[in-house]
Amino acid sequence: MKKILIVDDEQDIVESVKFMLEANDYTCYCAYNGEDGLRLAKEIVPDLMILDVMMPKLNGYKISRLLKFDNKYKDIPILMVTARSQEEDKLIGEETGADEYITKPFEMDELIDKVNRYLKGN
Repeated sequence: MKKILIVDDEQDIVESVKFMLEANDYTCYCAYNGEDGLRLAKEIVPDLMILDVMMPKLNGYKISRLLKFDNKYKDIPILMVTARSQEEDKLIGEETGADEYITKPFEMDELIDKVNRYLKGN
């Protein structure tokens, strides 16, 4: 079963995303701040990460950059989620190695489709 790490400081978002992904046969791990998220990523080496940008302790951009520049983790797809949709943010996201950029509020179906595209190859 594929492992997904969800890192977001908004607990209700984490819970609903986790619920939907588990209904789609994924195993989910959760972290509520950047520091825990980075530690967990290195511990479990997930098949995919859903990463919020604005978080306490360590933001999503930093986590993405740290993982994408490390050979051991660089192939983990990262779906970056943010409430900020400015083009500038998208560019920063791309520069840090994020594979996708999803703007909040997002459609759960859209998120599931993107996850499936990376993990099921369809």
